[in-house]
Amino acid sequence: MKLHTLKNKVKRQARHRVGRGDGNNWGRTAGRGEKGQKSRSGYSSRPYFEGGQIPLIRRLPKRGFTSRNHKLFAIVNVGAIEQRFEAGAEVDLVALAQKGMLGKLRAGLKILGQGELSKPMKVTAHAFSATAKAKIEAAGGSCTIGVPEPAPDQPDSPAADQPDKPAAEKE
Repeated sequence: MKLHTLKNKVKRQARHRVGRGDGNNWGRTAGRGEKGQKSRSGYSSRPYFEGGQIPLIRRLPKRGFTSRNHKLFAIVNVGAIEQRFEAGAEVDLVALAQKGMLGKLRAGLKILGQGELSKPMKVTAHAFSATAKAKIEAAGGSCTIGVPEPAPDQPDSPAADQPDKPAAEKE
């Protein structure tokens, strides 16, 4: 077997070579038309450019506003907690992260009320919706707002960065 004897078994259409003489219909202007910016070399258009016409984004009316105090929470529904945790479990950031249920944490964790909950659980989060709180407490569980501080031996804690000082130096 030699390289010049190899044949490709998949049929592929030949590349369209434009601007290679008047022997075909793609010579001279090479399909770009006569004159104008689009016929010149180096031309590229901006996305959504409409040729000088008022663009769509400017033709549409403004609507609403963006709140500067809006908080985006990582959300978990009570139905998902029901499926992945046993009765009496403590559900918090660490437990949810171990089960792979947390995305980007952003402003904290919020529990929402979609789905059913039949097992009692102790749930700790930054926020709860009213329906989630009602469903957790109706199942015999408890809702705690806030997240426990990490222990000093964990690297996330600011206390872990400072070595222990003797009692005489502490103020």
